Amino acid sequence: MNLFDVYPVQDVTITKAQGAYVWDDKGNKYLDLYGGHAVISIGHTHPHYVTKLNDQLSRIGFYSNSIKMPLQEELATKLGKVSGKEDYQLFLCNSGAEANENALKLASFHNGRKKIVAFKGAFHGRTSLAVAVTNNPAIVAPVNETENVVFLPFNDEAALETYFAEHGDEISSVIIEGIQGVAGIHEASVSFLKNIRRLCDQHGSVFIADSVQCGYGRSGQFFSHDYSGVQADIYTMAKGMGNGFPIGGIIIAPHIKPKYGMLGTTFGGNHLACAAAIAVLDVIANEKLIANAAHMGDYLMTELKKFPQLGNVRGRGLMIGFDVPETHKDLKKNLLTKHRIFTGEAKPNVIRLLPSLALKKEEADIFLAALSLELNS
Repeated sequence: MNLFDVYPVQDVTITKAQGAYVWDDKGNKYLDLYGGHAVISIGHTHPHYVTKLNDQLSRIGFYSNSIKMPLQEELATKLGKVSGKEDYQLFLCNSGAEANENALKLASFHNGRKKIVAFKGAFHGRTSLAVAVTNNPAIVAPVNETENVVFLPFNDEAALETYFAEHGDEISSVIIEGIQGVAGIHEASVSFLKNIRRLCDQHGSVFIADSVQCGYGRSGQFFSHDYSGVQADIYTMAKGMGNGFPIGGIIIAPHIKPKYGMLGTTFGGNHLACAAAIAVLDVIANEKLIANAAHMGDYLMTELKKFPQLGNVRGRGLMIGFDVPETHKDLKKNLLTKHRIFTGEAKPNVIRLLPSLALKKEEADIFLAALSLELNS
C-alpha cells in the first residue's frame, strides 16, 4: 500500500529531537525555527514533558469521557490560571480543526442562528465547518460549500459595520485569528478586534477567537487577541497545547451554558493528552516562556529589520513573517539545505518563523548569521 500523496515533503527523515534542534537519520543536526507548524511550544522532548507522559502511560493511557477524570479538572484549573480566563469553561477535543468546528457549532446552539462572518486570508481547518470558513477554495470540497459563510476583508472596519447593519440579527458568530498564520503573518488591529466585540454585543453574536496557531503564549501574551484588551466568547486552541501530542480545546465564556449531548468526543481529553497539556502549562509557567517569547520576538524583529533586502518584517512574539525578494526566492530552501535550519513559508515569497517559546538568543543568532550569508552572497 502506498501513502496517499497529498503532502509535498522535504527529503529529510528526522529521528531525534532535543530543545531547539532535530537530527536526521544521517546524524545531521538542524535548528528548528518552525516547530512542525507552530506545534513545539516548550522545546522538543523537554524532560518534564517526557517524564509526565511516561508516568501517565505507566498507569493508564486512555479511557473515554464516560468516567470522571481528575486530570481534566487539573488541566482546566492550570489553563484558567495561566491564561487569565479562570471563569471560562473548558471542552477538550483532538485538533485545531475540531476546536473551531465545535466553537462554530456551539455558537449556533447558543443563539439559534446560521450565518458566520470570516475574513479574507483565513485558515481555520479542514473539517466541514472549519474548512467552510477557510478562505482557500482549493481545499473546500463541494460538500463543504455553504451560503451561511461570508468572507469580509481583513481589518476593514467599514465592511464589517456595513455587513452587521444589513445582517446583524442573522449572524451567529464572527471567527478571526488574532494573527493570521497560513496567510503570511497578518495581525488583526486593536480597533478591528474592539469593533468585532462591540458589534457582537450589540447583535447577540458570538465572538470566536481562533488561537490555534497564534495562541498559547506564542505572541508574548497567552492569546494573541489579548493585546486588544477585549474578551472573546470562545477561544479555540491546539498546536502548542500538547507540544506534539494531539490535543485541542475550546474555552467558553460563562454566559454560554452547556447541556448534555450538545458536544462530544471519544478521544478528546484522554489521560495522555491531559498529561501532555499539563506538562506544557507547567513549563510555560515555571520557565516564564511567554515573557521569553515576547523578548526574543522583539530581538528577532529588530535584527530582521536591519536587512534592507527583506520587506515588511511583521508579527508579534515568536510568530514572525517577512517578504523575500524574487532575487532570493530560494532562501527557505537554502536555509534548510545549506545551513540546516527549518523555517516555514507562505505564498508567494514569505518566510514564517514559529520556533519554540524557549528559543535562546544564541539560537536566534545562528539563524541571523545564516540569513546574512544568504542575503549578502
